[in-house]
Amino acid sequence: MSKQIKIRKGLNIRLKGKPDKILIPEEQPGRYAVKPVDFPGLFPKMCVKPGEEVKAGTCLFWDKKNEDIKFTAPVSGIVRDVVRGERRRILEVVIDAKGDDYEDFGKSDPEKMDAGDIKKKLLVSGMWPAVRQRPYHVVANPEDTPKSIFISGFDTAPIAADLDYIIELMPEEDYQTGIKVLRKLTEGKVFLNLAANSSSSTLKKTPGVEISYFSGPHPAGNVGIQIHHLDPVNKGEVVWYINLQDIVSIGKLFNEGRYAPDKIVALAGSEVEKPRYHRTRTGACIDTITKGNILSDNVRYISGNVLTGQKIAADGFLGYYDSTISVIPEGDYYEFFGWITPGFKKFSFSRTFPTWLMPKKKYRLDTNMHGGERAFVITGEYEKVLPMDVYPMQLLKAILIDDIDKMEQLGIYEVAEEDFALCEYICPSKIEIQSIIRKGLDEMIREMS
Repeated sequence: MSKQIKIRKGLNIRLKGKPDKILIPEEQPGRYAVKPVDFPGLFPKMCVKPGEEVKAGTCLFWDKKNEDIKFTAPVSGIVRDVVRGERRRILEVVIDAKGDDYEDFGKSDPEKMDAGDIKKKLLVSGMWPAVRQRPYHVVANPEDTPKSIFISGFDTAPIAADLDYIIELMPEEDYQTGIKVLRKLTEGKVFLNLAANSSSSTLKKTPGVEISYFSGPHPAGNVGIQIHHLDPVNKGEVVWYINLQDIVSIGKLFNEGRYAPDKIVALAGSEVEKPRYHRTRTGACIDTITKGNILSDNVRYISGNVLTGQKIAADGFLGYYDSTISVIPEGDYYEFFGWITPGFKKFSFSRTFPTWLMPKKKYRLDTNMHGGERAFVITGEYEKVLPMDVYPMQLLKAILIDDIDKMEQLGIYEVAEEDFALCEYICPSKIEIQSIIRKGLDEMIREMS
């Protein structure tokens, strides 16, 4: 019997620009990129050089810590550039798309394969990075056996893509094959978590999974919150999770023998003239998607949602795990006595402004911080938006002083940056909380290695 779970803590940020359910046919961009920065903890080793020809599925780089984990080209073409940052850190491997050639990994039936053979296929094709794990919020270690696998079938982040709508546009056969693959990777349960008001018949009739229904404000759609309520992670345990669209790509790999990370992404935000859905592929350059559809020049392009996504350029690239491109106003201005004004156009969690009396109003919010960093003191505000049985302030301070034992006791194994995104949004001290959580997770990885 399905479980019904009500999330009471959290916050829905009501932004303008939610995408209409209209799908724009694929217009293939001229450039794609795979970004090592999308994968926390990755130390890439290049397999190709600028000027080399690649097919979709050709290895671009692999992880120095585990040579079996490969990252492959999403399209065929020519490697245009390997973009490096400080200390020669690899930021992007850019490909000029050309042709439609694929590496042949062979068709196969997951029902006739064991977990080891399935892992080998996912690893060699470059599909393995789609599988992530808790603890640490990193690409899963293929040598582990997870106690369960989680799939979040909905996203509650502001102006995020509607996964109910997207999955109905994807090949159902590939989705069902992807589910069969996941069932072979664990001896435990595969959890599929849906919104209480889900309308997707494809998701509701998924065989071989345990379906639970969640209701309540953001972050109810975060997989970390769902793991916490259904199968919490303790020390020494591992839980894997995967995005819904990546399951379809896995199914296509087994059904057709090729790596084709097709995606449907939402172009959303108050600065988008016509917010809609676009068919594209992982790593696509966004300029083809946004061309002629942005209302002003002074905007922030974000790959992902506005709380956890990464700032990119107008000709930047879609992140590996992202299904939304958010476009909001840039907040590069100083507001004199901003806190004194009535604030009828401002969204406020603390009821500082009278807009809390207008529960259906949507807002055109920008990136302005409205103040600088202040004293990091206990306020009790974080607990109002974090639906987990952890002490957020105490955990953050344990990370800041590198107290490994305290971090373990306070629940570091269960959390990831995205779970604390709302804490960062409402933080009266203007602290970059997600960066602190990432620091703590990286420290735990080093301690355990």
